[in-house]
Amino acid sequence: MVIKAVCRLICFTSVALLLSSCAFISKAPGSGGGSGPGAPGPTGDVTKLNHIVFLAQENRSFDSYFGALRDYWAKSGYKDQSFDGLPQFNPASGASPLNGPAPSLPGCDPSAPPPSDCVFDPNNPVTSFHFQSECVENPSPSWDEAHVDWDYSDPVGNSAATLNGFVHTAAHDARTINPPYSDTDGLRAMGYYDGDDLNYYYFMASNFGTSDRWFQPLMSRSQPNREFLDAATTQGHVYPLSSGYLNAKTIFEELQDAGITWKIYVDTDGTQCQNDVNDPVCLVKLSYIHNFVFGQSIPSKYPKNIANMTDYFNDVKNGTLPQVAQIEPATSAHLDEHPADTDTQRNSVQKGAAYVATLINALMKSSSWKDSAFLLTWDENGGFYDHVSPQPAASPDGIQPVDLRPGDVCTTTTGPNCDFTYTGYRVPLIVVSPFAKKNYVSHTVADYTAILKLIETRFKLPALTQRDGAQMDMTEFFDFNNPPWTTPPSPPAQNTGGACYLDHLP
Repeated sequence: MVIKAVCRLICFTSVALLLSSCAFISKAPGSGGGSGPGAPGPTGDVTKLNHIVFLAQENRSFDSYFGALRDYWAKSGYKDQSFDGLPQFNPASGASPLNGPAPSLPGCDPSAPPPSDCVFDPNNPVTSFHFQSECVENPSPSWDEAHVDWDYSDPVGNSAATLNGFVHTAAHDARTINPPYSDTDGLRAMGYYDGDDLNYYYFMASNFGTSDRWFQPLMSRSQPNREFLDAATTQGHVYPLSSGYLNAKTIFEELQDAGITWKIYVDTDGTQCQNDVNDPVCLVKLSYIHNFVFGQSIPSKYPKNIANMTDYFNDVKNGTLPQVAQIEPATSAHLDEHPADTDTQRNSVQKGAAYVATLINALMKSSSWKDSAFLLTWDENGGFYDHVSPQPAASPDGIQPVDLRPGDVCTTTTGPNCDFTYTGYRVPLIVVSPFAKKNYVSHTVADYTAILKLIETRFKLPALTQRDGAQMDMTEFFDFNNPPWTTPPSPPAQNTGGACYLDHLP
């Protein structure tokens, strides 16, 4: 779906000015700056960390998931500290940022309803609101939409982001798909969940570590962002591969070459592999490693390194976790938290969170807990609103986009965000480990190729590209001298009884 974002010369309101004033704030007060000068230094010896497990769930922005976290702290007795969530949940005094109005973006002109496209209308604001349904129709995070989200009138980034396009892009997509979504006004882009909806995640983020400056690597959709998670590059692709495979070196190839044990776990429920859950040829197709030349070699060369989720639980229980493990989301089981692509598909965020809880809780209750870390993030923002702009970032390899489509943003004109020199939008992060500092919030700007940097730092491996090489190494999240969580906390059972509907909002 292409949004032709030509200049509309529309005068934007004071809402945009407010957003613009905060959009390029890269650090919260007192923040560090990566692994370099000013960043919090490591506490102790990172080699005490012997197992790194990471999982990226699907399509949720930081504000849509963790925007209300500070309100949860106040209600649950956690200490207050600087945390850049939705401003309506900040206190009136204390650590900045402080309380402000709920964000509000231009909606669609009500005089031009469907089948007309959404007409950008600053006089019809849509304000941030609490979802009442744990299921929601899908906004789009793809290349065009993500750039229009930056600024409806300047999607190529010649000026600082106003972040005014989220409602328009959600409405545009809802009106152009067939059949159209119920939410043809794009209201869903401004919805958020809270600590009652996502009680397990809020508890874990509050007791362990999180970040309010953690970004997806690229302003586009899941597949290219997940290629960054495996290899810190897409070799110029901003869309899913239409043919062939990337020959970039992946973190797993680097681990293999260094003699470090690794494994990728996939969920077979609802997939073509459920009748033979041990077939590596089938299993590798359920992993994004399949997009790489190295991934194609796994079934023949490393068949034991691709495994099903039963193997994960057995490895945790038996103390046989590899040194590095990636878990792929349970997409076919509808437990990846992805918004609904059709109105017959209902993915509950609560059921997805409950699934993730089984993965983390199993680790916390096992002998593997003592020297492990579980890193949970989301692959991209999903087209949901966030009030912090994408940040400047190192180009992985100097390759510019190679697969833009006719009419795409950046084809008829260009600008600073038309390359791989900006991150995408903020996404949530939870760092769970016996070494994780309690109630820790990082303010260091990073995209999630920092996970690769942590692996490289721990196992003394070189950077895959300039992108992961420029990240913080994540050691600021840990205290290796005095592990705070040798006895893990007892998290609540994730609520799963919330309403799940798609035909109306909120």
